[in-house]
Amino acid sequence: MAPEHPFKGIFTSLPKPGGGEFGKFYSLPALNDPRIDKLPYSIKILLESAIRNCDNFHVTKDDVEKIIDWENSAPKLVEIPFKPARVLLQDFTGVPAVVDLASMRDAMARLGGDSNKINPLIPVDLVIDHSVQVDVARSENAVQANMELEFQRNKERFAFLKWGSTAFQNMLVVPPGSGIVHQVNLEYLGRVVFNTDGVLYPDSVVGTDSHTTMIDGLGVAGWGVGGIEAEAAMLGQPMSMVLPGVVGFKLSGKLHDGVTATDLVLTVTQMLRKHGVVGKFVEFYGDGMGKLSLADRATIANMSPEYGATMGFFPVDHVTLQYLKLTGRSDETVARIEAYLRANKMFVDHNEPQIERVYSSYLQLDLADVVPCISGPKRPHDRVPLKEMKADWHACLNNKVGFKGFAVPKEAQDKVAKFSFHGQPAELKHGSVVIAAITSCTNTSNPSVMLGAGLVAKKACELGLKVKPWIKTSLAPGSGVVTKYLLQSGLQKYLNEQGFNIVGYGCTTCIGNSGDLDESVGSVITENDILAAAVLSGNRNFEGRVHPLTRANYLASPPLVVAYALAGTVNIDFDKEPIGTGKDGKSVFFRDIWPTAEEIAEVVQSSVLPAMFKTTYESITKGNPMWNQLSVPATTSYSWDPCSTYIHDPPYFKSMTMNPPGAHGVKDAYCLLNFGDSITTDHISPAGSIQKDSPTAKYLLERGVDRKDFNSYGSRRGNDEVMARGTFANIRLVNKFLNGEVGPKTVHIPTGEKLPVFDAAMRYKNAGLDTIILAGAEYGSGSSRDWAAKGPMLLGVKAVIAKSFERIHRSNLAGMGIIPLCFKAGQDADTLGLTGHERYTIDLPSEIRPGQDVTVTTDNGKSFTCTVRFDTEVELEYFNHGGILPYVIRSLMKQ
Repeated sequence: MAPEHPFKGIFTSLPKPGGGEFGKFYSLPALNDPRIDKLPYSIKILLESAIRNCDNFHVTKDDVEKIIDWENSAPKLVEIPFKPARVLLQDFTGVPAVVDLASMRDAMARLGGDSNKINPLIPVDLVIDHSVQVDVARSENAVQANMELEFQRNKERFAFLKWGSTAFQNMLVVPPGSGIVHQVNLEYLGRVVFNTDGVLYPDSVVGTDSHTTMIDGLGVAGWGVGGIEAEAAMLGQPMSMVLPGVVGFKLSGKLHDGVTATDLVLTVTQMLRKHGVVGKFVEFYGDGMGKLSLADRATIANMSPEYGATMGFFPVDHVTLQYLKLTGRSDETVARIEAYLRANKMFVDHNEPQIERVYSSYLQLDLADVVPCISGPKRPHDRVPLKEMKADWHACLNNKVGFKGFAVPKEAQDKVAKFSFHGQPAELKHGSVVIAAITSCTNTSNPSVMLGAGLVAKKACELGLKVKPWIKTSLAPGSGVVTKYLLQSGLQKYLNEQGFNIVGYGCTTCIGNSGDLDESVGSVITENDILAAAVLSGNRNFEGRVHPLTRANYLASPPLVVAYALAGTVNIDFDKEPIGTGKDGKSVFFRDIWPTAEEIAEVVQSSVLPAMFKTTYESITKGNPMWNQLSVPATTSYSWDPCSTYIHDPPYFKSMTMNPPGAHGVKDAYCLLNFGDSITTDHISPAGSIQKDSPTAKYLLERGVDRKDFNSYGSRRGNDEVMARGTFANIRLVNKFLNGEVGPKTVHIPTGEKLPVFDAAMRYKNAGLDTIILAGAEYGSGSSRDWAAKGPMLLGVKAVIAKSFERIHRSNLAGMGIIPLCFKAGQDADTLGLTGHERYTIDLPSEIRPGQDVTVTTDNGKSFTCTVRFDTEVELEYFNHGGILPYVIRSLMKQ
């Protein structure tokens, strides 16, 4: 018999106004605890999840008390378990998760269990928002042409995911061409309040992409995680997280005419970066919040990785409910959402007096103080007011090389490079715009700025202005809805006339998929060392990201992208200098093409219609012709192709037995790598291009893959053979064994040979020898990446001994069966006289406890004490089973 739920006393009905009930829910007010009234809304979501999932093993009553006492416990950095309501997967990061599920099914069948029990226990939404390489722009058929190229490159991955959509219950796969994952999440997937078997609870989500945070604009708590956390969550396991501090951000007033949501988000980003919000929640409140559209909120929420917060959260209010109706959610659904949130005191009613909530720290902004601006030339938080842009550009030319400097010699700053573009005379100068892209879900979720861009294009066309043909222009909406309202408004034709044809629905220029510049443009930039510019409505503009030939990259609102494309340069003062000459021979200024707030509001009102969202998302279930033609077997087990270099059955469960291995130490292990401080997950996990002389390149060439078809590590994440070879393959890796040489190599201790890390690891593994890693402080910092833990496990690493770990990476190591150990305070490998050439034995007692001290000895007689960083009983249970996934299989076998 199932044990009684610890909080059954507050499980109550939610009545419907006309009789009957919406469902049942765990009532926070029924706890009668005055501390709960003062909690930030975002913390209440964590509290409700802990109460609902309390089983006194994964989630305990003590965990619930920590959250209720948030004001006192958050400053102590206590850890709590969190079970999100659902998981969101993007196709690159979703493939390994589906691979693991398929492999788990095979293992379950081999052990004599019911393999069909391997299904996500909570809803999993997987959106194939394939990254669109802008190979074809300025063309009416750009979408189709780019899509065909993407299907050629990624057919095998797409087919595998299509199989997964039929093989697994609780998994929805949204086909390619539907939109960017996070806008699809906002417009279609977000539930706000779940109703599962009559139980009501808040929607919350973890996603395998940093911009999962966009959903926080809808009042759904969500943030990005690595694949291991996502897989564990979808299989019913809790995520361990530090109970976060919450920055209260008060908004007042309203935006001035001519100021866009992009201007606001760049201002907020700069403020929050300066305040310091890494690892915290940011929660917005105040009268000004009620005056922001949902799309404006989503734009701010989506940028939380840029200001460093876990999420930027907007609680649900009347604006949220209006948006839900606009996007096609039923009246019944919206009524249930409002009734539940009001009953649980999680709804903001701006017409009622607001209870003063307690926050960890406070910020405030009068929206009237926001001015038009852009950010750059190299970082998203380097905001430049539009009025100061020309002066700032000249300062960047003069400044020494850095985030705000290019050190262009004075005598070269006015250089003009003339060339011929397809037979017509052309010229480039420093600051000339060569890429102008309306891209990324940051802005393409927002009708006001998208239609604003259309109005700028229309006014320019009517005045006779035209974007120069050598500027690579493109428009990549976040969803098909954008296309519908641009067509409904009649503005798409003007965008087309200015070269902003729709190129596809997916990540484009912002992620570096700009495609090639015309050969003549590329040549003149290279030969004359021109400091060319890109202007994009994206969220990231780090050096080298947008395009190798655009050294200056500016983030701007979509209407400003069009304006800068028309001007052809970032070296302009829009207040004083004309953008160009009109057909009547008169100068045309910025003010002549910039729409008023009334003009934008009018076209939004008449063009953005609920039916558009309904028809767009109804078609998701029908797919598109290329998706529908993909042939996949109707089987619940996957037919692995041993020749595939994209999808491969991983070895995690090959030798798995019904009995868990239990706690086990390490005996006479060699040191594979000897690191100092700040080894990040980018150093560990494979990412980016595949180096031509790497073990991965050798593997692919041996299997008949041409160099031109190597693709990227990201696209091959479903093949463990590729990813294991790419682990520690970062060209900037600093390994103490190499005495100052930088690169992805190590020393094979028994022979003294210098080898690629993978080759050395296989030498040890094939000889039956274990390995460990020595490291300094903050091992595993940076983005959470599943392969940063999976890769070392496949290389045979049994333990990592470090001064300190990044929290999530430490948890991931435990989840893959690797022992995380910390040196005692004041000690490290150097102070203990360890060179890494020793052999290491780690004695673990059979009855190990969280945070226990253990002894490490070496073959040359050294002995030192470390703390085992299994921090909870749950993590210990995972380790005893050899990792999270074997633990899940064995648990299901017993049911």
